[in-house]
Amino acid sequence: MSAAFAEREVERRGLTNVEILTGGTHPAGHVHKGVVETMSELDIDLSEKTPQEISTEALESCNVVATMGCSTLELDADDVDVRDWALEDPDGKDPERVRAIRSEIETNVRELFDELFDEE
Repeated sequence: MSAAFAEREVERRGLTNVEILTGGTHPAGHVHKGVVETMSELDIDLSEKTPQEISTEALESCNVVATMGCSTLELDADDVDVRDWALEDPDGKDPERVRAIRSEIETNVRELFDELFDEE
């Protein structure tokens, strides 16, 4: 969800200097059905997405890393801004709870982009 919202912010703001990396250190085998259904309510199609593993090396090359709350991420790069959003895992949650998590993610992403790019 966060990558989809970040990609939308990049497009909305016309940013050309942003690369979105998405993945997990221990990714699930598929995007959870409830997440796919809930995101489709916003015309965001995640049905063909597959969770990817992301390496520590790739994370250490980033300016900002946002974790969803289930990570024990430790990076050696001092110049990476790591944000742990401490979100509940939406897997197996009822649709209302998934919508609430989706809303929290959308807000976090928008606020992060406001912080990083409204100063330009």
